Amino acid sequence: MSDPLRPRASLRTAVVWEVLKDALERQAKASGVETLEVLDTGGGTGNFAVPVARLGHRVTVVDPSPDALFGLERRAAESGVTERIRGVQGDAHGLLGVVAPSSYDVVLCHGVLEYLDDPAEGVRNVVGALRPSGTLSLLAASRNGAVLARAIAGHFTEARQGLTDPDGRWGEGDPLPRRFTADDLTALVSDAGLAVAAVHGVRVFADLVPGVLVDTEPGALDALLKLELAAAELPAFHSIATQLHVLAHRG
Repeated sequence: MSDPLRPRASLRTAVVWEVLKDALERQAKASGVETLEVLDTGGGTGNFAVPVARLGHRVTVVDPSPDALFGLERRAAESGVTERIRGVQGDAHGLLGVVAPSSYDVVLCHGVLEYLDDPAEGVRNVVGALRPSGTLSLLAASRNGAVLARAIAGHFTEARQGLTDPDGRWGEGDPLPRRFTADDLTALVSDAGLAVAAVHGVRVFADLVPGVLVDTEPGALDALLKLELAAAELPAFHSIATQLHVLAHRG
């Protein structure tokens, strides 16, 4: 595994990072360039933007939080990629007002749709930022994974509410405004004019395994990471994943 996946935080990012690295490589070959223009909407302090920049690509991060953008600037400087990262204050709703349409080879939209009043509009906006042959990496919270987590924790009433609530919320204390199924996300992407290339389950097992086991058992972390990667593309496991990742192409 590459260093952005170390140590324990790797369980949250392993699948998406491995898929994204491969997608960037394929996109560069298809475009005939070494340096891609990448847009990370809602990219925060650069959890993905900085590693992408370290691969040699130029990354524009759009985020509504000035504090997050300040953290991004500091993180980019510490990693020596300041010249390849640009932070812009904004959000998915007004995305095409702060970045040029049809100007990015790859767009990341990770953990954004959950907070939008109109997810379909958000997807249309990020797709509008893609070049004619661009790639979209979309990551969002899974409805069914949340239901399973509440049930395992013994919160059966909340689990049932999450199963039937239109937005997949399990109660007033739920920190997320909405969650999605794989069918929800692929429909949003297809309706925006993209072809879905793959769907991945993210954190299929990681959130269910006791942390003490991963931290204390020799080799447990690497073994769990390999298990996550092996299960990610199997549709049978999508329904229990904490998050769902969709990779799609334009053109």
